[in-house]
Amino acid sequence: MTRLGNFFFRYRNVLFPVVFVLLFINSHRIFPNDLLAACVGTTVALCGQVLRVLTIGLAYIIRGGRNRQVYAKTLVQDGMFAHCRNPLYVGNFLIVAGLGLVANSLLFAVVGLPFFLLAYRAIVAAEENFLSQKFGPDFTAYCRRVNRFVPNFSGFAATWRGMNFDWRRVIVKEYGSTFIWTAAVILLLLKQQWLHSALAGPRNIALIASLALATLLYGLARYLKKSSTLRAD
Repeated sequence: MTRLGNFFFRYRNVLFPVVFVLLFINSHRIFPNDLLAACVGTTVALCGQVLRVLTIGLAYIIRGGRNRQVYAKTLVQDGMFAHCRNPLYVGNFLIVAGLGLVANSLLFAVVGLPFFLLAYRAIVAAEENFLSQKFGPDFTAYCRRVNRFVPNFSGFAATWRGMNFDWRRVIVKEYGSTFIWTAAVILLLLKQQWLHSALAGPRNIALIASLALATLLYGLARYLKKSSTLRAD
């Protein structure tokens, strides 16, 4: 599992987008009602995004490793990492699951979701192997104290009061991935409208306007970051 995790970690930026294409392939439905699927899926994805925002805003951990390999300078145990060892991956999977529900795609449910479940589980195994070798007893004690995937929010109020939430870091670090999944939701809804009705109409105009607004906000956040107007601490 560790070797597989290192493989996924190294090539995830290539493999993951390929699997996401399944979202846009016509498939049998999960829900008979596309609107219900969109509401449930968006709610699940938003839960994942909230978890990511809390994680990044409270105690940031460097993502992406080093030279496309698993790496960590320190063992982060603060913020959301005091309540779940892998809150970012849990948030990612919730967003992926939410997109699958919005797409209302049985194909993605039986192929895409198991793929991401395996990929994230393998990546976590590789990271745990690295952390165990580097931090030894400290990491072992951390594993005994904190769940691998299921967040335990007991004591979260104390965590929140004891730390400063860095909203600048959230914007700088999250604007890209937030835009991608938000735009994907809108495009999936437009696809469903195109398949089952016409592209004209108030609902589609609202979706197109939402995509334009999301793109504008993405461009603004990118400008603020690149111009150093907005900096993460």
